[in-house]
Amino acid sequence: MTRYALLFDLDGTLVESDPLHLKAFNSLLEKYGMPTMSEPDYRKRVQGRSNPEIMRDLFPSLPGQHIELADEKEDIFRKSLGSDVQPIHGISKLLDWAEAEGLATGVVTNAPRANMEAMLGATNLEGRFETMIVGEECERAKPDPMPYQTAMAKLKATPSQSIAFEDSGSGLRSARNAGAHVFGLTSSLAPNELVQAGAHQTIDDFTDPALWARIRTLKAN
Repeated sequence: MTRYALLFDLDGTLVESDPLHLKAFNSLLEKYGMPTMSEPDYRKRVQGRSNPEIMRDLFPSLPGQHIELADEKEDIFRKSLGSDVQPIHGISKLLDWAEAEGLATGVVTNAPRANMEAMLGATNLEGRFETMIVGEECERAKPDPMPYQTAMAKLKATPSQSIAFEDSGSGLRSARNAGAHVFGLTSSLAPNELVQAGAHQTIDDFTDPALWARIRTLKAN
């Protein structure tokens, strides 16, 4: 028996975490005497990419230290999580609706598992998802479709029964190429940029009428 599924990216999609990530990266760059990043730099060089790619780009002169540098940055980030980190508006209502209607839910992220668990805990979203797929634990991370395909398989959902939520070009390509209907959140990119990257529709948050118009048709089909 197959099921409808709602699949969520994490950073910038479930949780408003990008400012904290930028601050953590800049702390690390300053420590090693490297130029810091602006918000546009962060969107271009970090958002949606895996840690190995990011560290190769930011620290090309330290090839033997990329794993340690990534671990150090993530430790800085996790220590910065507090009561001020917030979930994207409307997510609790959407998850309540999905549970009541019997829809499957999953997280699909390139973030390390420790970060995912810390963010979901800080925003009271732990235990709300049936599966959690981490890109670096798959053979290929986003932008490859494998993480989304893995989530669909675990939840017994076909691509035509899956709706994905993403905010980065990398994630949008991953979800779109996996066959899901993709909503792009405007937390980081403008609507036209989201559509160019692969979004079928764009929303500001999980209260958007366009989202609810789409998901309420699922049970009728």
